[in-house]
Amino acid sequence: MCGIVGYVGHRDCLPILIEGLKRLEYRGYDSAGVALHGDGALQVVKAAGKIRQLEAKLLEHPVKGRFGIAHTRWATHGEPNDTNAHPHTDEARQVALVHNGIIENFATLKSALIAEGHVFTTDTDTEVLAHLIEKYLKRGSKLERAVGAALRDVEGTYGLVVMCATEPGVLVGARNGSPMVLGIADGEYYLASDVAAIIEHTRQVIYLDDGEMAVLSPDGFHTATISHELVEKAVHDVDWDLSQIEKSGYEHFMLKEIMEQPDAVRNASRGRILLEEGLARLGGLNLNDEQLRDIRRIIILGCGTSWHAGLIGEYMLEEFARIPVEVEYASEFRYRNPVLDEGTLVLVISQSGETIDTLAAMREARRRGARVLGVVNVVGSTIARESDGGVYIHAGPEIGVASTKAFTSQVTVLALLTLLLGRVRGLSRDYGIEIARELHALPGKIEKALQARDAVRRIAELYGRHDNFIYLGRGFHFPVALEGALKLKEISYIHAEGYPAAEMKHGPIALIDENMPVVFICTRDSAYEKVMSNMMEVRARKGRIIAVATEGDHEVQTRADHVLYVPATIPMLQPILSVIPLQLLAYDIAVARGCDVDQPRNLAKSVTVE
Repeated sequence: MCGIVGYVGHRDCLPILIEGLKRLEYRGYDSAGVALHGDGALQVVKAAGKIRQLEAKLLEHPVKGRFGIAHTRWATHGEPNDTNAHPHTDEARQVALVHNGIIENFATLKSALIAEGHVFTTDTDTEVLAHLIEKYLKRGSKLERAVGAALRDVEGTYGLVVMCATEPGVLVGARNGSPMVLGIADGEYYLASDVAAIIEHTRQVIYLDDGEMAVLSPDGFHTATISHELVEKAVHDVDWDLSQIEKSGYEHFMLKEIMEQPDAVRNASRGRILLEEGLARLGGLNLNDEQLRDIRRIIILGCGTSWHAGLIGEYMLEEFARIPVEVEYASEFRYRNPVLDEGTLVLVISQSGETIDTLAAMREARRRGARVLGVVNVVGSTIARESDGGVYIHAGPEIGVASTKAFTSQVTVLALLTLLLGRVRGLSRDYGIEIARELHALPGKIEKALQARDAVRRIAELYGRHDNFIYLGRGFHFPVALEGALKLKEISYIHAEGYPAAEMKHGPIALIDENMPVVFICTRDSAYEKVMSNMMEVRARKGRIIAVATEGDHEVQTRADHVLYVPATIPMLQPILSVIPLQLLAYDIAVARGCDVDQPRNLAKSVTVE
């Protein structure tokens, strides 16, 4: 969640920190703050609200220095206000730190520190860390040693950066469950919770692993465990550039990312489709054909949009690879006693590769002996590093909190995996070639689906003030109904529910009247006539019908109030096209309602706390 950036170098660091925060604001925007070392003391300025509130405060209270830390918050402990904003300090304001994560034993630690005479001023768990570090500094430890000692006392997750008034030029960063990356430039060093904060300044990065620290000074850096054992870390080159995290003329990142989907899906399948053979090539799986044939069961783990992609993957894999598949909420998986046998393959899906629930579930699956593959977007992410193999979706940076291009790219990769598994397990070459050709044609068809933009905007103007929506689909389109409803909820704050269309009459039909918009995903497939019958049931009760249908289908116009057309493809790939108008509908309704599309309330992009 929260965004963190730190800098040590030869330049005035405030502009660097503020710009880094702006590139991280999608990770949390309840409050923001900075701490710099200047005039022999720590200077801390923080403000509730978005970064512009912090900038306004900095005009009144300017600060300057060559090393510092900054934070944009997604609140867990303590309401979003000036006091609870990061950075947090000790009583003497000798220590300042920024933190992403949750200190689970903070109440116990806080009670012990109060008994020792410490005075707390915030409602946060993070403040405990500042006082713990102060405690060890008073015992004569240097900052690095004091941070390590404090972290050995805590239970929970953290990505943090600490500075101290008595050691100017030194920053200490550490991670356990929350990402932390070290950036290396010419005489300058950075710490951040996301590469996006520092990509303008360097492409040379080191990813910290759990239980590791990085110590920065103007003279260089070193990495170690929190028990102070030196660790040699590989330096990685970031392979994307600054333009990919800018709006490029679009009003919102979400709209930009919706419109980028032809390229995102093209990149997800580039070099992986063997058209003439009807095969897929996924070298990162680290599995040979014999091992693929030995898979007896697949469990797919994900949260939110990734879970919806997994449901579509379940339908694909069971139909064409003939493997039993279960799709589980990652947040629930490790809190029961799942059955994992020798023939079970676990797929974990996460855009960021840092989703804490998915990461914890993956570790539990590995602990139980399962082979785990990751489907992630961010190169160098924790899931990518800790899984046994996997596939990058190559969607490029996704800044909008509501995921769009990551979803369609995830489904594309699951289709490639289905093609690969299907062919090694008996799927015919002819049908393999058909799937490969349709995968190859998808980007062009997505471009056509995006042409519904004007029609979607007109519908949004008509229905933007409604308070409830129902989304209905069958087969491959049930997960699309769930995803369409989720997008509307996330960014417009309208109550929306997705259901299998046949389930409508088992309860939800009671909600339908002339004020209830009902969105049907009704493309031409084996369930078409059944969905058309469900549409008539809604029409008989005066519900307002918005249909997503196949190009050229005029029959649906006799039953729906509004029709949004998408190109036809094979059923397993149709969700990638059918979801496009639903993404646009959510976007345009949110804009019509005056909502903050890219930074919806209470949400953040990368969920790194439980």
